[in-house]
Amino acid sequence: MDVQLAVNGTLMRGLELNETLLAVGARFDREATTAPSYRLWSIEDRHPAMVRVSKGGAAVAVEVWSVPAAGLATILLGEPPGLCVGKVRLADGQEMLGVLGEPALCEGRREITGYGGWRAYLAARARSSTR
Repeated sequence: MDVQLAVNGTLMRGLELNETLLAVGARFDREATTAPSYRLWSIEDRHPAMVRVSKGGAAVAVEVWSVPAAGLATILLGEPPGLCVGKVRLADGQEMLGVLGEPALCEGRREITGYGGWRAYLAARARSSTR
């Protein structure tokens, strides 16, 4: 049995931890966005942390992956400290498991919600470093 998992950072295609998904036989399903109920922080510019909020949220770009249930624990154990699994609501109303950040992890960190996602933040950071 496969489980759908929404990822919003380094597990995405071509990024640092994507190999973790591929190693357990996960398959990319689609790009999507969350409902406008989330905020996103950069954790030391190494990975993002997404948190659901009751107000002031925005839509965040995610990837949806089909993950063999047996591989889910392997993926989660490989995630950085402070990241966890919870339910994520997509813009189309579908709810699925997703990688979220613990609120305490985000305290004092740089909020990057305005970029709309981790890839857009990385691209903006790269553009500013070449100037």
